Amino acid sequence: MTEAQTCGLQELLRVSPVADEIARRFEAQGHRLALVGGSVRDALLGRLGNDLDFTTDARPQEILKLVKGWADAVWDVGIAFGTVGARKDTADGSFLIEITTYRSEAYDRSSRKPEVSYGDSIEQDLVRRDFTVNAMAVDLPGRGFVDPHHGLDDLEARVLRTPATPEESFSDDPLRMMRAARFAAQLDFEPAPEVVAAMTAMAERITIVSAERIQAELNKLLLAAHPVKGLRLLVETGLADHVLPELPALRLESDEHHRHKDVYEHSLTVLEQAIALETEGPDLVLRLAALLHDIGKPRTRRFEADGRVSFHHHEVVGAKMTRKRMRELKYSKELTEEVSQLVELHLRFHGYGGGEWTDSAVRRYVADAGPLLERLHKLTRSDCTTRNKRKAAALARTYDSLEERIASLKAQEELDAIRPALDGNEIMRLLDLRPGPAVGRAYRHLLELRLEHGPMPHEDAVAELRKWWAQQPQD
Repeated sequence: MTEAQTCGLQELLRVSPVADEIARRFEAQGHRLALVGGSVRDALLGRLGNDLDFTTDARPQEILKLVKGWADAVWDVGIAFGTVGARKDTADGSFLIEITTYRSEAYDRSSRKPEVSYGDSIEQDLVRRDFTVNAMAVDLPGRGFVDPHHGLDDLEARVLRTPATPEESFSDDPLRMMRAARFAAQLDFEPAPEVVAAMTAMAERITIVSAERIQAELNKLLLAAHPVKGLRLLVETGLADHVLPELPALRLESDEHHRHKDVYEHSLTVLEQAIALETEGPDLVLRLAALLHDIGKPRTRRFEADGRVSFHHHEVVGAKMTRKRMRELKYSKELTEEVSQLVELHLRFHGYGGGEWTDSAVRRYVADAGPLLERLHKLTRSDCTTRNKRKAAALARTYDSLEERIASLKAQEELDAIRPALDGNEIMRLLDLRPGPAVGRAYRHLLELRLEHGPMPHEDAVAELRKWWAQQPQD
Protein backbone atom coordinates (compact mmCIF):
# COMPACT_ATOMS: atom_id res chain seq x y z
CA MET A 1 0.00 0.00 0.00
CA THR A 2 1.38 3.42 -0.95
CA GLU A 3 1.78 6.24 1.55
CA ALA A 4 -1.18 8.05 -0.05
CA GLN A 5 -3.36 4.94 0.23
CA THR A 6 -2.37 4.49 3.88
CA CYS A 7 -3.28 8.12 4.64
CA GLY A 8 -6.53 7.69 2.76
CA LEU A 9 -7.49 4.57 4.67
CA GLN A 10 -6.81 6.24 8.02
CA GLU A 11 -8.89 9.29 7.07
CA LEU A 12 -11.75 7.18 5.76
CA LEU A 13 -11.81 5.11 8.93
CA ARG A 14 -12.17 8.35 10.89
CA VAL A 15 -15.28 9.46 8.96
CA SER A 16 -16.62 6.00 8.26
CA PRO A 17 -19.44 6.03 10.86
CA VAL A 18 -21.10 8.99 9.12
CA ALA A 19 -20.22 7.88 5.58
CA ASP A 20 -21.35 4.30 6.10
CA GLU A 21 -24.55 5.38 7.83
CA ILE A 22 -25.72 7.56 4.96
CA ALA A 23 -24.50 5.06 2.34
CA ARG A 24 -26.68 2.33 3.84
CA ARG A 25 -29.72 4.59 3.62
CA PHE A 26 -29.09 5.02 -0.11
CA GLU A 27 -28.29 1.32 -0.59
CA ALA A 28 -31.56 0.33 1.08
CA GLN A 29 -33.44 2.26 -1.60
CA GLY A 30 -31.41 0.78 -4.43
CA HIS A 31 -29.05 3.71 -4.97
CA ARG A 32 -25.27 3.96 -5.14
CA LEU A 33 -23.35 6.51 -3.08
CA ALA A 34 -19.64 7.34 -3.27
CA LEU A 35 -17.28 9.72 -1.56
CA VAL A 36 -15.85 11.76 -4.42
CA GLY A 37 -13.62 14.55 -5.67
CA GLY A 38 -11.80 16.79 -3.23
CA SER A 39 -12.81 14.62 -0.29
CA VAL A 40 -11.01 11.58 -1.75
CA ARG A 41 -8.04 13.69 -2.79
CA ASP A 42 -7.72 15.23 0.67
CA ALA A 43 -8.13 11.84 2.34
CA LEU A 44 -5.22 10.51 0.28
CA LEU A 45 -3.18 13.57 1.26
CA GLY A 46 -4.00 12.99 4.94
CA ARG A 47 -5.90 16.27 5.25
CA LEU A 48 -9.58 15.34 5.06
CA GLY A 49 -11.71 17.66 7.15
CA ASN A 50 -15.36 17.40 8.14
CA ASP A 51 -16.65 18.64 4.77
CA LEU A 52 -17.62 15.58 2.75
CA ASP A 53 -18.63 15.41 -0.94
CA PHE A 54 -20.66 12.50 -2.25
CA THR A 55 -22.05 11.56 -5.64
CA THR A 56 -25.02 9.30 -6.37
CA ASP A 57 -27.32 8.00 -9.08
CA ALA A 58 -30.31 9.25 -7.06
CA ARG A 59 -32.02 12.34 -8.43
CA PRO A 60 -32.12 15.50 -6.29
CA GLN A 61 -35.65 15.05 -4.96
CA GLU A 62 -34.81 11.47 -3.95
CA ILE A 63 -31.70 12.72 -2.17
CA LEU A 64 -33.83 15.16 -0.20
CA LYS A 65 -36.13 12.35 0.95
CA LEU A 66 -33.19 10.16 1.98
CA VAL A 67 -31.38 12.78 4.08
CA LYS A 68 -34.45 14.25 5.78
CA GLY A 69 -34.96 12.59 9.12
CA TRP A 70 -31.29 11.57 9.25
CA ALA A 71 -29.45 14.87 8.93
CA ASP A 72 -29.68 17.57 11.60
CA ALA A 73 -30.13 20.25 8.92
CA VAL A 74 -30.83 20.13 5.19
CA TRP A 75 -30.64 22.84 2.53
CA ASP A 76 -31.47 22.80 -1.15
CA VAL A 77 -29.98 26.04 -2.47
CA GLY A 78 -27.95 24.06 -5.04
CA ILE A 79 -30.71 21.69 -6.06
CA ALA A 80 -31.00 23.30 -9.51
CA PHE A 81 -27.47 22.00 -10.13
CA GLY A 82 -28.27 18.61 -8.62
CA THR A 83 -26.76 19.26 -5.19
CA VAL A 84 -28.34 18.83 -1.75
CA GLY A 85 -26.54 20.00 1.39
CA ALA A 86 -26.82 18.63 4.91
CA ARG A 87 -25.28 18.79 8.36
CA LYS A 88 -24.85 15.77 10.61
CA ASP A 89 -23.88 16.29 14.25
CA THR A 90 -21.95 13.49 15.94
CA ALA A 91 -19.89 12.96 19.07
CA ASP A 92 -16.81 13.62 16.90
CA GLY A 93 -18.12 16.96 15.63
CA SER A 94 -20.38 18.27 12.90
CA PHE A 95 -20.02 17.07 9.32
CA LEU A 96 -21.06 19.26 6.39
CA ILE A 97 -22.19 17.06 3.54
CA GLU A 98 -22.92 17.75 -0.12
CA ILE A 99 -24.55 15.06 -2.25
CA THR A 100 -24.70 15.57 -6.01
CA THR A 101 -26.44 13.52 -8.64
CA TYR A 102 -24.18 12.06 -11.33
CA ARG A 103 -24.04 14.80 -13.91
CA SER A 104 -22.37 16.44 -16.83
CA GLU A 105 -22.38 20.14 -17.51
CA ALA A 106 -21.15 22.38 -20.29
CA TYR A 107 -21.18 26.01 -21.36
CA ASP A 108 -22.33 27.07 -24.75
CA ARG A 109 -20.21 29.77 -26.35
CA SER A 110 -22.39 32.68 -25.27
CA SER A 111 -23.65 31.52 -21.86
CA ARG A 112 -22.39 32.39 -18.39
CA LYS A 113 -24.32 29.52 -16.79
CA PRO A 114 -23.68 25.77 -17.05
CA GLU A 115 -26.29 23.53 -18.60
CA VAL A 116 -26.84 20.62 -16.23
CA SER A 117 -27.81 17.13 -17.33
CA TYR A 118 -27.88 14.06 -15.09
CA GLY A 119 -25.99 10.85 -15.73
CA ASP A 120 -26.45 7.25 -14.72
CA SER A 121 -22.90 6.05 -13.99
CA ILE A 122 -20.12 7.17 -11.73
CA GLU A 123 -17.64 6.82 -14.61
CA GLN A 124 -19.68 9.31 -16.64
CA ASP A 125 -19.65 11.67 -13.65
CA LEU A 126 -15.90 11.41 -13.06
CA VAL A 127 -14.92 12.22 -16.63
CA ARG A 128 -16.58 15.64 -16.28
CA ARG A 129 -14.52 16.53 -13.21
CA ASP A 130 -11.90 19.24 -13.51
CA PHE A 131 -8.67 17.31 -12.76
CA THR A 132 -7.75 13.67 -12.38
CA VAL A 133 -6.78 14.17 -8.73
CA ASN A 134 -10.41 15.24 -8.20
CA ALA A 135 -11.81 12.41 -10.35
CA MET A 136 -11.41 9.59 -7.84
CA ALA A 137 -14.18 8.05 -5.76
CA VAL A 138 -14.67 5.53 -2.97
CA ASP A 139 -17.83 3.45 -3.46
CA LEU A 140 -19.74 3.05 -0.21
CA PRO A 141 -20.36 1.18 1.95
CA GLY A 142 -18.07 -1.40 0.31
CA ARG A 143 -15.17 1.08 -0.09
CA GLY A 144 -14.20 0.09 -3.60
CA PHE A 145 -11.68 2.55 -5.09
CA VAL A 146 -12.79 4.05 -8.42
CA ASP A 147 -9.97 5.72 -10.38
CA PRO A 148 -10.52 5.44 -14.15
CA HIS A 149 -8.23 8.37 -14.98
CA HIS A 150 -5.19 7.43 -12.85
CA GLY A 151 -5.69 10.25 -10.39
CA LEU A 152 -3.73 8.40 -7.71
CA ASP A 153 -0.66 8.34 -9.97
CA ASP A 154 -1.01 12.08 -10.63
CA LEU A 155 -1.53 12.74 -6.93
CA GLU A 156 1.72 10.98 -6.08
CA ALA A 157 3.50 12.82 -8.92
CA ARG A 158 1.91 16.11 -7.72
CA VAL A 159 0.72 16.96 -11.20
CA LEU A 160 -2.55 18.47 -12.47
CA ARG A 161 -4.06 16.76 -15.52
CA THR A 162 -7.63 16.74 -16.85
CA PRO A 163 -9.72 13.52 -17.26
CA ALA A 164 -10.79 14.57 -20.77
CA THR A 165 -8.53 16.69 -22.97
CA PRO A 166 -7.74 20.08 -21.42
CA GLU A 167 -9.47 21.78 -24.35
CA GLU A 168 -12.69 19.84 -23.72
CA SER A 169 -12.51 20.38 -19.97
CA PHE A 170 -11.86 24.14 -20.20
CA SER A 171 -14.44 24.60 -22.91
CA ASP A 172 -17.05 22.92 -20.69
CA ASP A 173 -16.24 25.28 -17.82
CA PRO A 174 -13.58 27.97 -18.39
CA LEU A 175 -13.34 28.61 -14.64
CA ARG A 176 -11.37 25.37 -14.47
CA MET A 177 -8.40 27.29 -15.85
CA MET A 178 -8.43 29.47 -12.74
CA ARG A 179 -8.94 26.38 -10.62
CA ALA A 180 -5.69 25.01 -12.04
CA ALA A 181 -3.93 28.07 -10.68
CA ARG A 182 -5.81 27.76 -7.40
CA PHE A 183 -4.85 24.11 -6.92
CA ALA A 184 -1.25 24.92 -7.79
CA ALA A 185 -1.38 27.48 -4.96
CA GLN A 186 -3.25 25.26 -2.49
CA LEU A 187 -1.54 21.92 -3.11
CA ASP A 188 1.81 23.04 -4.54
CA PHE A 189 1.15 20.86 -7.61
CA GLU A 190 2.47 21.44 -11.13
CA PRO A 191 0.04 21.68 -14.04
CA ALA A 192 0.95 19.32 -16.89
CA PRO A 193 2.43 20.98 -20.01
CA GLU A 194 -0.71 20.28 -22.05
CA VAL A 195 -2.81 21.94 -19.32
CA VAL A 196 -0.64 25.07 -19.40
CA ALA A 197 -0.78 25.12 -23.21
CA ALA A 198 -4.58 24.92 -23.21
CA MET A 199 -4.87 27.62 -20.55
CA THR A 200 -2.68 29.89 -22.64
CA ALA A 201 -4.57 29.22 -25.87
CA MET A 202 -8.01 29.54 -24.29
CA ALA A 203 -7.39 32.33 -21.75
CA GLU A 204 -9.88 34.70 -23.36
CA ARG A 205 -12.63 32.13 -22.77
CA ILE A 206 -12.59 33.09 -19.07
CA THR A 207 -14.47 36.28 -20.00
CA ILE A 208 -17.79 34.40 -20.21
CA VAL A 209 -17.56 33.44 -16.52
CA SER A 210 -19.32 35.68 -14.02
CA ALA A 211 -17.30 38.09 -11.90
CA GLU A 212 -18.64 36.46 -8.73
CA ARG A 213 -17.26 33.02 -9.66
CA ILE A 214 -13.91 34.52 -10.67
CA GLN A 215 -13.69 36.42 -7.38
CA ALA A 216 -14.39 33.25 -5.39
CA GLU A 217 -11.56 31.39 -7.13
CA LEU A 218 -9.18 34.33 -6.77
CA ASN A 219 -9.91 34.51 -3.04
CA LYS A 220 -9.19 30.80 -2.59
CA LEU A 221 -5.94 31.22 -4.51
CA LEU A 222 -4.85 34.22 -2.46
CA LEU A 223 -5.67 32.52 0.84
CA ALA A 224 -3.77 29.36 -0.12
CA ALA A 225 -0.38 28.30 1.20
CA HIS A 226 1.48 29.22 -2.02
CA PRO A 227 -0.44 32.10 -3.66
CA VAL A 228 2.55 33.40 -5.60
CA LYS A 229 2.76 30.10 -7.48
CA GLY A 230 -0.86 30.42 -8.57
CA LEU A 231 -0.51 34.11 -9.47
CA ARG A 232 2.53 33.42 -11.65
CA LEU A 233 0.52 30.80 -13.52
CA LEU A 234 -2.31 33.29 -14.11
CA VAL A 235 0.15 35.83 -15.48
CA GLU A 236 2.21 33.42 -17.58
CA THR A 237 -0.86 31.91 -19.30
CA GLY A 238 -2.50 35.27 -19.98
CA LEU A 239 -5.49 34.60 -17.71
CA ALA A 240 -4.53 37.54 -15.50
CA ASP A 241 -4.88 39.84 -18.52
CA HIS A 242 -8.62 39.21 -18.28
CA VAL A 243 -9.25 38.81 -14.55
CA LEU A 244 -6.60 41.02 -12.90
CA PRO A 245 -4.86 42.99 -15.69
CA GLU A 246 -3.16 45.35 -13.23
CA LEU A 247 -0.88 42.49 -12.14
CA PRO A 248 0.81 41.69 -15.49
CA ALA A 249 0.94 45.45 -16.16
CA LEU A 250 3.50 45.66 -13.32
CA ARG A 251 6.06 43.92 -15.54
CA LEU A 252 7.60 47.23 -16.57
CA GLU A 253 10.54 47.19 -18.90
CA SER A 254 13.66 48.11 -16.93
CA ASP A 255 15.39 51.37 -17.73
CA GLU A 256 18.92 50.98 -19.04
CA HIS A 257 20.49 52.09 -15.76
CA HIS A 258 18.25 49.79 -13.68
CA ARG A 259 17.23 52.68 -11.45
CA HIS A 260 14.01 51.02 -10.36
CA LYS A 261 13.08 47.54 -9.20
CA ASP A 262 11.05 45.03 -11.16
CA VAL A 263 7.68 46.12 -9.77
CA TYR A 264 6.01 42.78 -10.57
CA GLU A 265 8.62 40.71 -8.73
CA HIS A 266 8.70 43.27 -5.92
CA SER A 267 4.92 42.98 -5.46
CA LEU A 268 5.05 39.19 -5.27
CA THR A 269 7.86 39.43 -2.72
CA VAL A 270 5.86 41.92 -0.64
CA LEU A 271 2.94 39.47 -0.68
CA GLU A 272 5.14 36.65 0.59
CA GLN A 273 6.64 38.87 3.29
CA ALA A 274 3.20 40.04 4.39
CA ILE A 275 2.08 36.42 4.67
CA ALA A 276 5.07 35.72 6.91
CA LEU A 277 3.84 38.44 9.29
CA GLU A 278 0.31 37.05 9.64
CA THR A 279 -0.44 35.98 13.19
CA GLU A 280 -4.06 34.83 13.05
CA GLY A 281 -4.31 32.86 9.84
CA PRO A 282 -4.65 34.00 6.22
CA ASP A 283 -5.79 37.63 5.93
CA LEU A 284 -7.48 38.43 2.59
CA VAL A 285 -7.40 42.21 3.16
CA LEU A 286 -3.67 42.23 3.88
CA ARG A 287 -2.86 39.88 1.00
CA LEU A 288 -4.87 41.90 -1.53
CA ALA A 289 -3.28 45.14 -0.32
CA ALA A 290 0.21 43.65 -0.54
CA LEU A 291 -0.41 42.39 -4.07
CA LEU A 292 -1.99 45.62 -5.30
CA HIS A 293 -0.07 48.25 -3.37
CA ASP A 294 2.03 49.37 -6.35
CA ILE A 295 -0.47 48.99 -9.21
CA GLY A 296 -0.42 52.76 -9.69
CA LYS A 297 3.23 52.75 -10.73
CA PRO A 298 2.82 52.00 -14.45
CA ARG A 299 0.50 55.00 -14.86
CA THR A 300 2.69 57.38 -12.87
CA ARG A 301 6.16 56.39 -14.11
CA ARG A 302 8.25 59.33 -15.29
CA PHE A 303 11.84 59.45 -16.52
CA GLU A 304 13.38 62.55 -14.96
CA ALA A 305 16.00 64.79 -16.57
CA ASP A 306 18.71 63.47 -14.26
CA GLY A 307 18.03 59.88 -15.35
CA ARG A 308 16.03 58.92 -12.28
CA VAL A 309 12.67 57.20 -12.49
CA SER A 310 9.79 58.57 -10.42
CA PHE A 311 6.32 57.32 -9.52
CA HIS A 312 4.83 60.43 -7.89
CA HIS A 313 1.46 59.87 -6.19
CA HIS A 314 1.31 56.25 -7.32
CA GLU A 315 -0.33 55.37 -4.01
CA VAL A 316 -3.28 57.71 -4.73
CA VAL A 317 -3.64 56.49 -8.31
CA GLY A 318 -3.22 52.89 -7.09
CA ALA A 319 -6.01 53.28 -4.53
CA LYS A 320 -8.40 54.47 -7.27
CA MET A 321 -7.37 51.58 -9.52
CA THR A 322 -7.86 49.14 -6.64
CA ARG A 323 -11.39 50.39 -6.03
CA LYS A 324 -12.23 50.07 -9.72
CA ARG A 325 -10.88 46.53 -10.07
CA MET A 326 -12.44 45.27 -6.84
CA ARG A 327 -15.82 46.72 -7.81
CA GLU A 328 -15.60 44.97 -11.17
CA LEU A 329 -14.85 41.73 -9.36
CA LYS A 330 -17.92 42.32 -7.16
CA TYR A 331 -16.10 42.57 -3.84
CA SER A 332 -18.09 44.01 -0.95
CA LYS A 333 -17.94 47.75 -0.38
CA GLU A 334 -16.34 47.24 3.04
CA LEU A 335 -13.55 44.98 1.76
CA THR A 336 -12.93 47.27 -1.22
CA GLU A 337 -12.54 50.32 1.01
CA GLU A 338 -10.22 48.53 3.45
CA VAL A 339 -7.86 47.34 0.73
CA SER A 340 -7.94 50.68 -1.10
CA GLN A 341 -7.21 52.58 2.10
CA LEU A 342 -4.17 50.41 2.81
CA VAL A 343 -2.90 50.97 -0.74
CA GLU A 344 -3.29 54.73 -0.30
CA LEU A 345 -1.53 54.75 3.09
CA HIS A 346 1.33 52.38 2.31
CA LEU A 347 3.85 55.18 1.63
CA ARG A 348 2.87 57.42 4.54
CA PHE A 349 5.57 55.97 6.82
CA HIS A 350 8.35 57.17 4.55
CA GLY A 351 7.61 60.73 5.63
CA TYR A 352 8.69 59.69 9.11
CA GLY A 353 12.32 59.91 8.02
CA GLY A 354 14.60 59.82 11.02
CA GLY A 355 11.76 60.14 13.49
CA GLU A 356 11.03 63.86 13.09
CA TRP A 357 7.26 63.46 13.19
CA THR A 358 5.50 65.48 15.84
CA ASP A 359 3.03 63.84 18.19
CA SER A 360 0.36 65.45 16.02
CA ALA A 361 1.67 63.65 12.92
CA VAL A 362 1.72 60.34 14.79
CA ARG A 363 -1.87 60.88 15.91
CA ARG A 364 -2.93 61.58 12.31
CA TYR A 365 -1.19 58.41 11.12
CA VAL A 366 -3.13 56.38 13.67
CA ALA A 367 -6.40 58.20 13.01
CA ASP A 368 -6.14 57.78 9.23
CA ALA A 369 -5.37 54.06 9.54
CA GLY A 370 -8.12 53.53 12.11
CA PRO A 371 -8.86 49.81 12.59
CA LEU A 372 -6.44 48.99 9.76
CA LEU A 373 -3.40 50.13 11.77
CA GLU A 374 -2.03 46.64 12.52
CA ARG A 375 -2.41 45.67 8.88
CA LEU A 376 -0.71 48.90 7.84
CA HIS A 377 2.21 48.03 10.14
CA LYS A 378 2.55 44.65 8.39
CA LEU A 379 2.15 46.06 4.88
CA THR A 380 4.71 48.81 5.48
CA ARG A 381 7.27 46.40 6.91
CA SER A 382 6.65 43.97 4.03
CA ASP A 383 7.25 46.72 1.47
CA CYS A 384 10.97 46.69 2.24
CA THR A 385 12.53 44.28 -0.28
CA THR A 386 16.00 45.80 -0.55
CA ARG A 387 18.93 43.39 -0.58
CA ASN A 388 21.02 46.00 1.21
CA LYS A 389 21.05 44.59 4.73
CA ARG A 390 22.18 47.87 6.30
CA LYS A 391 19.35 49.80 4.62
CA ALA A 392 16.79 47.13 5.54
CA ALA A 393 17.91 47.15 9.17
CA ALA A 394 17.72 50.95 9.28
CA LEU A 395 14.17 50.93 7.91
CA ALA A 396 13.15 48.27 10.44
CA ARG A 397 14.62 50.31 13.31
CA THR A 398 12.83 53.43 12.11
CA TYR A 399 9.52 51.64 11.98
CA ASP A 400 10.21 50.15 15.41
CA SER A 401 10.64 53.73 16.58
CA LEU A 402 7.29 54.76 15.10
CA GLU A 403 5.50 51.83 16.71
CA GLU A 404 7.10 52.74 20.04
CA ARG A 405 5.88 56.33 19.62
CA ILE A 406 2.38 55.06 18.91
CA ALA A 407 2.48 52.77 21.95
CA SER A 408 3.72 55.63 24.14
CA LEU A 409 0.95 57.95 23.00
CA LYS A 410 -1.62 55.19 23.44
CA ALA A 411 -0.51 54.86 27.06
CA GLN A 412 -1.13 58.59 27.57
CA GLU A 413 -4.22 59.09 25.41
CA GLU A 414 -7.20 57.22 24.00
CA LEU A 415 -5.41 56.89 20.69
CA ASP A 416 -7.47 53.99 19.36
CA ALA A 417 -10.62 56.09 19.25
CA ILE A 418 -9.53 59.68 18.76
CA ARG A 419 -12.51 61.97 19.24
CA PRO A 420 -13.10 65.51 20.52
CA ALA A 421 -13.95 66.22 24.14
CA LEU A 422 -17.45 67.30 23.03
CA ASP A 423 -19.88 65.21 21.03
CA GLY A 424 -22.54 66.41 18.63
CA ASN A 425 -25.25 66.68 21.26
CA GLU A 426 -23.08 68.88 23.49
CA ILE A 427 -22.14 71.07 20.53
CA MET A 428 -25.80 71.63 19.65
CA ARG A 429 -26.68 72.40 23.27
CA LEU A 430 -23.80 74.85 23.80
CA LEU A 431 -24.35 76.68 20.51
CA ASP A 432 -28.14 76.33 20.48
CA LEU A 433 -28.04 74.60 17.10
CA ARG A 434 -30.28 72.15 15.32
CA PRO A 435 -28.75 69.13 13.51
CA GLY A 436 -27.08 70.33 10.32
CA PRO A 437 -23.80 71.20 8.56
CA ALA A 438 -22.73 73.68 11.24
CA VAL A 439 -22.59 70.90 13.83
CA GLY A 440 -20.36 68.86 11.54
CA ARG A 441 -18.02 71.81 10.99
CA ALA A 442 -17.78 72.42 14.73
CA TYR A 443 -17.06 68.74 15.38
CA ARG A 444 -14.32 68.68 12.74
CA HIS A 445 -12.73 71.80 14.24
CA LEU A 446 -12.58 70.18 17.67
CA LEU A 447 -11.25 66.96 16.14
CA GLU A 448 -8.49 68.94 14.43
CA LEU A 449 -7.54 70.46 17.79
CA ARG A 450 -7.53 66.97 19.33
CA LEU A 451 -5.20 65.65 16.64
CA GLU A 452 -2.92 68.67 16.89
CA HIS A 453 -2.67 69.04 20.65
CA GLY A 454 -3.85 65.78 22.17
CA PRO A 455 -6.53 65.39 24.87
CA MET A 456 -8.16 68.63 26.01
CA PRO A 457 -9.93 69.31 29.33
CA HIS A 458 -13.69 69.68 28.94
CA GLU A 459 -13.75 73.35 29.95
CA ASP A 460 -10.96 74.18 27.48
CA ALA A 461 -12.88 72.40 24.70
CA VAL A 462 -15.99 74.48 25.53
CA ALA A 463 -13.93 77.68 25.42
CA GLU A 464 -12.36 76.72 22.08
CA LEU A 465 -15.77 75.87 20.64
CA ARG A 466 -17.23 79.24 21.66
CA LYS A 467 -14.16 81.07 20.34
CA TRP A 468 -14.43 79.28 17.00
CA TRP A 469 -18.17 79.92 16.76
CA ALA A 470 -17.69 83.62 17.39
CA GLN A 471 -15.44 83.79 14.33
CA GLN A 472 -17.94 82.08 12.04
CA PRO A 473 -20.11 84.14 9.69
CA GLN A 474 -23.63 84.24 11.13
CA ASP A 475 -26.57 84.05 8.73
